[in-house]
Order: sequence, then structure tokens, then C-alpha cells
Amino acid sequence: MNISELLARQARKYPNKEAIVSGGDRITYSEWNRNVNKLAHALSKRGIGNGDKVVLHMPNVTEFLYTYFAVHRLEAIIVPINAKFVQEEIEYILDHSDAKAFLTHELLFDNVSSIQDPNLIQIKTGAAHDGWLAFDEVLASGDEAEIVSTTHEDDEASMLYTSGTTGRPKGVLFTNRNLLTISSMISIELTINTDSRLLHIMPLSHSAPLHLFLVSGTYVGATHVLAPTFTPDLMLDLISSEKVTHFFGAPVAYMVTAKHPKIQEYDLSSVEYWLYGGAPLGTKEVQYVKQQFKTDRLMCLYGSTEAGPNGTLLRPEEHDAKAGSVGQRAALHCEINLVDENGDPVKQGDIGEIILRGEGTMKGYYKNEEKTNETIKDGWLYTGDMGVQDEDGYFWVIDRKKDIIISGGVNVFPKEIEETLTTHPAIAEAAVIGVPHPEWGETVKAFVVLEGEVADLEEDCKRFLKGKLASYKIPRIYTKLDALPRNASGKLLKQQLRELQEA
Repeated sequence: MNISELLARQARKYPNKEAIVSGGDRITYSEWNRNVNKLAHALSKRGIGNGDKVVLHMPNVTEFLYTYFAVHRLEAIIVPINAKFVQEEIEYILDHSDAKAFLTHELLFDNVSSIQDPNLIQIKTGAAHDGWLAFDEVLASGDEAEIVSTTHEDDEASMLYTSGTTGRPKGVLFTNRNLLTISSMISIELTINTDSRLLHIMPLSHSAPLHLFLVSGTYVGATHVLAPTFTPDLMLDLISSEKVTHFFGAPVAYMVTAKHPKIQEYDLSSVEYWLYGGAPLGTKEVQYVKQQFKTDRLMCLYGSTEAGPNGTLLRPEEHDAKAGSVGQRAALHCEINLVDENGDPVKQGDIGEIILRGEGTMKGYYKNEEKTNETIKDGWLYTGDMGVQDEDGYFWVIDRKKDIIISGGVNVFPKEIEETLTTHPAIAEAAVIGVPHPEWGETVKAFVVLEGEVADLEEDCKRFLKGKLASYKIPRIYTKLDALPRNASGKLLKQQLRELQEA
């Protein structure tokens, strides 16, 4: 079995079943498969074949789905990248990935129009332009004859680039087996099946929307509902009108949409699971989302890009008692442990690094064997997340290992401080980093986004935190920002805060 065959099989089994809903287009599995064959033939004529890297730079549109499976069909390696990347970031990935082709979308073309590489096949939607081929013309030049991929499960299939929160993005290589493992896991855990209708409104360049929903939905023959960008209105409209059964979103998508003034007017009852990941939702947030969405079907998935993502699940019935936790057990096809700096398991209640093991884990980082060996040891993926297991067996993510502040020889976990700061009535968001200190090594600095008036930020925060945190945890320095820097999936970019501090 391979990723290409997933689509080919469903086209044979369910030729007239609705596979893709995108704007006004409704595309069946047989139509989808025919277009994939046409694009694959067209790319093959232009020299794309086994092992070649094809960079895919598009929002959630039908052309993305055609390209994704066409590249798999040619036994090449698909490299989806963030639609919000700027030209410098894209040029780095094109070079680092050894890309042979680059496909982009008219909506994103301004960011890449000046890229001119005679050794690179360049294709865009819309009209052809100065060295760029038109996607529709390329597609029309292909043959509909079925191409059968002979790729094996352990052959490389795709590569995703990490968000680059601590430096240059790293290419994360996945095999067909990795992707099939993740898709079968989520299909079983969330009961995704042929009748399911999956909403893709989070960027398909990210591992969770791509592997958990696009690949898994195709794995079972579900219907894919596409949206090129996220807005609360579009999300609510599509869920209601298309009777969506499964949705994945970053916590920020839930919180923003929950504030929609007309949310109670939408019928969202078709949704069987509301999946979220990237960060947990706290007790207050969970109760608010459940109330606004009129649901008790929230599910949290914890895992990293390198893990597939696979990791742990906090099930709907566990949210009332354990909101903020990432669950009590590892998901299907996965194991979890907590270890100390020597790789030995820690006792229950002690803080350790979260490690994961399963067949969904990446093959490795592209052209970076040293970093691969640091991250995968004896089959275990070292996530870089520090966690603890409570007395009931539930896992809690404490902080990122690299973000721990060592002040006066004592470990300080920024996440605890950030969560306490955001209970201040005038603070909407907070981020904490360590900054150099001549005596203590590091001291604690907070960046805050205000939603109310504060006369003296530093004094007010120190007064508020007194008695809530030990004195050594209370930030000594404060900076007010209009917004915290985040990437497309909502992940906080602390490296940018460090750079801001150093500037």
C-alpha cells in the first residue's frame, strides 16, 4: 500500500461519491483521480520522477489536492510549504530540499514572482507569466491513463518543514508507512469513515491537517470540504451548510470563533468530533468553547510534526476534570514515556522530557544526520517538551526544554508564569523568556499584550503575582506589545522575542 493507491482505490470503489467540495465545485473520486493522472503524466513529461522533490506552495484549493497525489503517483516526494512564507524563506527551502519543481497559486504569486531558476520547473495557477507555466495548461496536456505507483511502504513519500521557531526550518522526511500509520490511527480514534465530511480550513501544509485529515479522509473514502483561508464566518458557514462531521483547528481558531456574535444561530450539531492541537485548552477556555459551540465532543491531540503527529489523546469525557492535560494514554500505534537527562524513566510526579515511539515517527531530518540522531534514540522520539504525570496518570506539558530559564541555578518554567499572568484582568496574552543577568545567569522577562488599562505595568504585575508565584519566578522586566509573534498555526515564536530583546 502507498499514498497514491489510497486515492486510486477509492476511485474504483466509489467513482461517483463526492470527494471534494471547494467553493462551487463538487468533485467525485473518479474525477479527482482522473485529474491526478493527467497532472502526473504532465509532470512526468517534464522530467519529474522517482525521488524528485516537488515544492507545493498553495492554500487549501483543489489544485493542492491534485498536486499532492500526482507527485505521490510518480513516486516523487511532495514538499508542502506554508502559504504565508515570504520569498527568502521559500528560496531557502527550494535550495535545501533540492527541489526540481515548484507549484504556487495566483493568490500567493506576489511573494514568489521574482523567482527565476532555469533548472526549476515553475508552475502557477492562473495565467502563465515570464517563465512560469499555467497550471490549467499543464493539467490539460496530460493523459488520463492510469499510472500505478509501485512505491513501497518504507519508501520516502513527503517532507514537511518545521516552523523554524529556533532557526532555519528543518526538513522532516516521512515514508508511506509513517503516513498510513497516522491516518489509520486517527480514523479509528475519531471514527472517521466513508460517511464523514472533513473540513480543511487550517493550512494543509501543516502535519495535523494534512496527515490527520487529508490522508486519513482519503484512506476511508470520506468527503473533503476545502476553504482557502480561515475566518470564523467561513468556518461556521461551511460546518452548517455542508454538515461537517470532523474539524481540526488550533486553539486560537476555537477561541476566535467562539466570540462570533451570531454563533448561536448556526446549526453545528453534525460535528462528531472537534479536534484541537498545538496547545492545550485550559478549564476556563474549554467551558467557554463547549458553551458557545453547544458541544461535549472536544478532543485534544498532543504530538509533534516529527511524530506524525501522533502522541496522546484527551477524550471528550475527560475534559471537565482534566482540561489542560494532554491525556492519560498514548494514541493508537504510539507509546509515551517521561525520562530524565540520562534517558531513564522518571517517577510519577517528577518532571521529565516527553518521548514518543511509533511507526508514525519521521524517518529523519533531511540532510541532517546529527540532528536526527539527537532526536531519535533507540526508536524513541525526544520531543523537547517537558512534562509530568499526575496521580491519576494524566500527562501535562510543563514547557519546552529549550525555553526553561535557569536563574540562580534554579529551573524556571515560563509556561507557569505565562498562565498566571493571563489571569490578570488587563492582560490578554503573555510570553516569558530568560535574559542574561550578571549574577544569576538569567532573569525573567515578560512580554504582555494588554486588553485594559494599567498605570504602571511593572509594579502592577509584580503586585498581582505576589503570593501566586515564588519570588524567583516573578518577572523583573516587562515589555508591552500590540501582539505576540506567532506562525500560521498559532505557535508562539519566542525566537523573535529573543531577537527583539537583543536588538
